[in-house]
Amino acid sequence: MHTQNKDLDKRPEYRGQGAGDSEIMGAQYRGQFSLMGVAEMLKALIANLTVVALLSGFPPWLYSQVHPLNDLDKRVRAFLSEHASQWDYMSVPEADGKLLYDIIVKNKYTSALEIGTSTGHSALWIAWALSKTGGKLITVEIDELRYRTAVENFKKAGLSQYIDARLGDAHQLVPKLDGPFDFVFADADKNWHKNYFDALEPKLVVGGCYTTHNVSDRWGGSSGQGSYVEYLNGLKNFETTFNHSGAGVAISYKRSGR
Repeated sequence: MHTQNKDLDKRPEYRGQGAGDSEIMGAQYRGQFSLMGVAEMLKALIANLTVVALLSGFPPWLYSQVHPLNDLDKRVRAFLSEHASQWDYMSVPEADGKLLYDIIVKNKYTSALEIGTSTGHSALWIAWALSKTGGKLITVEIDELRYRTAVENFKKAGLSQYIDARLGDAHQLVPKLDGPFDFVFADADKNWHKNYFDALEPKLVVGGCYTTHNVSDRWGGSSGQGSYVEYLNGLKNFETTFNHSGAGVAISYKRSGR
């Protein structure tokens, strides 16, 4: 009987059943595990991209790329896209807008100030970021026509609730602001950069960021900003770097009090 059973096991119909079923089941399990592996890899990739976006200032815009867009995101993005060629010469380039957005979201800033609204391009990027952190922006503009244009742009983009737009002379308004602020973007009269900085430095929280537009450590003194660059680099309680992806932005983080 024992020999007969061995002979039966050697017959094609018996041998094929056992081996074939095992191979098929093994392939199925391998396929399931492969799919599970791909899913886990995708989750890990998204997680890593999020970490990079939150902990690194580069590349700009990465944070928003790994998160789904809500209705406000879609509205703001559509508005910026439709008006991309309509911003006047005083507006920031898109690269700088994205940079400001990323700095605010990465650091979870909530109390922002902009000096020099113009027609609102940079304010839109700042306010869009603040919509993610639950913050609000105060922005100051001296020219009434530009101010009114900016306010209309804020409404159309759906960001008015995140912006306190003020019409007036920043030389007078800025020193009167109470603060505190955790983010500042200075983009007004360039010869007044240091004055704005000195007025706001005591109102900037430790860990806050003061950004200045149209400033670079590569331009030397020819741009008229050389002394301001030296001033920033000489501050012991600030750490300043320079971004050159757009029109030049000085990024100064307050590391301690005076």
